[in-house]
Parts: sequence; structure tokens; C-alpha cells
Amino acid sequence: MYRKTEQQVTFEDFYLPFGGKLRSDNRWVKLSKFIPWHVIEEKYAALFAQSGMGAPAKPVRMALGALIIKEKCGYSDEETVEQIRENHYLQYFIGLTEYQDEAPFDPSMMVHFRKRIKLETINEINELIIPKPQEKTKPAKKDDDQDPPSSGGDNQGQLILDATCSPADIRYPTDFSLLNEAREKLENIIDTLHKPSKGEAKKPRTYRKTARKDYLKIAKQRRPKPKMLRKAIGKQLRYVRRDLHLITRLLETVPVSHLNRKQQQELETIRKLYQQQKSMYDQKVHRVDERIVSINQPHVRPIVRGKAGAETEFGAKLSISLTGGYARLERCSWDNYNEGSTLIEQVEAYQQRYGYYPKAVLVDQIYRTRENRMYCKSKGIHLSGPPLGRPRTEETKAQKRQAYKESCARNAVEGKLGEGKRRYGLGLVMAKLKETSESVIALQFLVMNLEARLRFLFYRFLQTWFSRPAYPAS
Repeated sequence: MYRKTEQQVTFEDFYLPFGGKLRSDNRWVKLSKFIPWHVIEEKYAALFAQSGMGAPAKPVRMALGALIIKEKCGYSDEETVEQIRENHYLQYFIGLTEYQDEAPFDPSMMVHFRKRIKLETINEINELIIPKPQEKTKPAKKDDDQDPPSSGGDNQGQLILDATCSPADIRYPTDFSLLNEAREKLENIIDTLHKPSKGEAKKPRTYRKTARKDYLKIAKQRRPKPKMLRKAIGKQLRYVRRDLHLITRLLETVPVSHLNRKQQQELETIRKLYQQQKSMYDQKVHRVDERIVSINQPHVRPIVRGKAGAETEFGAKLSISLTGGYARLERCSWDNYNEGSTLIEQVEAYQQRYGYYPKAVLVDQIYRTRENRMYCKSKGIHLSGPPLGRPRTEETKAQKRQAYKESCARNAVEGKLGEGKRRYGLGLVMAKLKETSESVIALQFLVMNLEARLRFLFYRFLQTWFSRPAYPAS
């Protein structure tokens, strides 16, 4: 059940029992004005059944506000609640009408907030926050003088595209360590299933001590030889296979309900992991589709990036677009894909938002396929980068200057990704579930756009202040 807020609190109405009032120039007061809470509440209320039964859910301003505070300041869930309890500006930001010395909700509610406010909802909120560009007034034309759609005469603006990976919080996966972890979890499952019949039936033999010694024998070596490592992987595969057979026999007499939900999910994941590892071991390869690299987070996939710091990253692959200094999350996938295939989709999304195509699309080399070049040419869009064919022997100064300007302009998207990874949580997603991880990733772009609006507001203030005429000397 959800009860809509009749009226959003203003900073003038916020009651402070110890006297005083909120400052209108505080950053949290300014941020609250950028967010259309009433529009968001309509979308949020639709997620709940209108039966009138049960305890009412927390207001959307409290849920979304708490998530924004957490991602903006880099707090943990527990620290976020403590900071809200101690700070009256944060309490105003999440929609409280007066200062209170008690926590407004339990830290565990933060997980429910991330589950309810999903990636799609946050992207819609992001669209509401990003200011729309002012429409360009054009003189009226006769019907026979209208430009064709492919001429590019009505194109406006600049679109910058790029892709990156947002790593998940997992240890670096190896086949050997994954199989050892799977074996240990299976042994715990066997113990749980055997517990109801303890003293009546003999406990199945798992050879866990021998398996542990075999694991440590290789794990303690700095660089084990390939033949030795393959032999050790084969041993761990056989231990896992034996444990899986034992669990199948135990489940014939013990209902699966004796296992908690986490153990049931781990069992299904390990069965799939065993099939993948057995297939790679038999075929002597190191690649398989939908490869599992974490038992606790089976949705995480390896993303080959080819960067200097990390050849392969483990997390979600993101395609983002940058327009006017504001970033949008265009695509978030846990499977690897070619970002060049997303250019047409993102340009069409630009046209749906603004009603016209961009004048220029600034991208790196992977986007400059023949298909994308032909598409941009048909829409009158300039695609950055050199043309196809042999490099020209002579390049004019104007062409060099244009290429340099486009290269400098494309640095904005690299800086935005760097801001998200260094300043915010885009560099390491700490959420464990697939839906909560996607929510956290989308929140990073929402917070960065809110920060951008604050910076632009401050920039306009400086422009206004320094453009004032000087006072005449007395």
C-alpha cells in the first residue's frame, strides 16, 4: 500500500525545534528543487497495490532521496541512515517536515528502495532532471523550399558516445579457485541435508580434508606449471561431481525445503558452473558462453576491454551518451556486445528527445563502421574521424584543426566516466543482486547530472555577478 504525499514540504516550512531556519543557498535545498517529486511519485505509486491493506510504504522522496545521498557521498547503508539522523538538511531533502532525532527508517530498507526504484525508473527521472535545450526559431519556408530529411539542414547539437565497464565487487576469478569454492559450498549443503537424519543414517563421505590439501598444494605456489594446474583442476572437478551426486541422492529422501533460499540458488549455480568447467576441461579451451565467474553473483560476466590497466573486467557493460554536459545511460548489459552496433539506436533516441538529429556525432574508432557511416550520411550527420581508405598524403590546416577540436570535445565523455569511477561508485559496484546493481549504476548518472546542474547554476551566478557595471567612484 502507498499513500501519496498531498504537498511537498518547502524549506520555509521545515520546523527546527532548536530555533533558526534552513538556508536557501544550501546545496541540498537547491538539489531538492531540481527534482520533480510530484511527477516521480505518480510513477512510484503505480508499483504498489491499491488494496489499502498492510502498512504504508515509505514516500518516494524518502526512498529516492536516501539513495541519492548514499551515492553522492559514498556512504554505506548504515552510515547513510546515521548521517540523515544527524543532519537537518538531509532530513529536509528526504521530505521530513521537521527535525527528528530518531532514524527515519532501518538501514535494511535501503535494499528495498533499490529493488523498487529500478534502472528504467531512474532513467525516466534522469530525463526529467536534464534541462531541455531552447528551440531554435527558424523562418517559415514554402513547401517547395523545404530541405529534404537527409540534408542535415535542421540538425542541431552534438552527441558524444562511448562505452565502459562498471566492475562488480568480486575477487579475480580463476577456474581452480571457483571449483574449490563450489566444493566447499556443496559440502555445507550436504551437512544441512544430513542434519535431520543425524544419528540414524551414516553421513556421506566427501573427502573434504583431502580435497583441501590438494587445493592448498597448488594455491600456495606462485606460478604453478600448466600441466600441474590442469591436473589439479581435474581433481577438483571430480570432487564437485561426487558432491553433486551425493546431494541428488540426499534430495530423494530429504525435501529441498531444508535448504534456505541462498543455498538453493547456489546449488543451481554450481550445477551450471560444473557443466561449463567440465566442457572447457574436456575441450581444452578457456571460453564458454554465459560464463559464470562468481557463485554469489552469477549474473556477472567477463567483459574484454583491452585496456592497459585491465585486459578483462568483470561487471556490466555500459553505453552512454553525452549532450550539453549531461550524461545518459543508453544501455546496460551484463553480456559483452559491440558498442558500435548501438550508434543508430542512440542517434534515433536523440531525435525522439529533441525532435531533430544532431549535427555531429563524436565517437572513437569502433563506432566508425560502414553501416554507421552510411546511416549518418543519409541523415546529414557528421561522424568524427578520418574517412575510409588510404590516409591522405596532404591534409589541410582546416582539416587538422577540425580533427583536433573533435578530439578535444570527445574528452568530455572520458572525463564524465572518470568522474563516475573516481568520485562516485561507478568504479566498483558494491551491490550484490542484479537488479540492485543496475539501480546503483543508473543512480551514478542521476547524481552526476544533479551535480552538473549545481555547477551550471553557480556558473550563471558568476556570470551575472561579474557582468554588473562597476560602481562610479565617489
